[in-house]
Amino acid sequence: MIEANWLIFIAALLIGIVVAYWVFVHGTRQPKRDRRPDVLDEGASPAKRNQALIDAPPAAHIDPPAMAGTMAGIGEVIAVAAQEEVDAAEEKRSHQPAAATAAPPPPTPVPAATEAKADDLRRIKGLGPKMQTLLQSLGITRYEQIANWTDADLDELDGKLGSFAGRPRRDNWVEQAKFLASGDKAAYEAKFGKL
Repeated sequence: MIEANWLIFIAALLIGIVVAYWVFVHGTRQPKRDRRPDVLDEGASPAKRNQALIDAPPAAHIDPPAMAGTMAGIGEVIAVAAQEEVDAAEEKRSHQPAAATAAPPPPTPVPAATEAKADDLRRIKGLGPKMQTLLQSLGITRYEQIANWTDADLDELDGKLGSFAGRPRRDNWVEQAKFLASGDKAAYEAKFGKL
């Protein structure tokens, strides 16, 4: 069939190429614009009106809260609001019948110091000034107190140490405190190094 109509086939192919070229060239061209739209097409008066709004004083003056001058940040404002909520809840609780209020849990007993003079707890390896301050706030000031800790005491203490949790076991504070409480410096240095 192509052999008999080859002339028609070539003519149709040429016409197809010309049409495709014309569509490609004329279809991808963007029409030329003589004028581009702009924000200020309406004229100069809208811009003047906007500038007048910018230059005008504010319609209302908002005074800062009375406590803004004395407080430094949003955290303090939140803390004050939280304290007010706590105070309101406590006041509400105090007006309820006595049977409805639950007794607060008893405070955890803190071992008392055996003597008035506190030991330098920083001699225990792994116990620095921050930890010493924290232990003193818990009532722990003597080597004997640390030497008498049990596993239950260490578990309870870990809950109070925050980021220092686990350090008393890891650094063997109880064993170090036993040597320091007994005054056996040689045994301490043999096991834990120079004081």
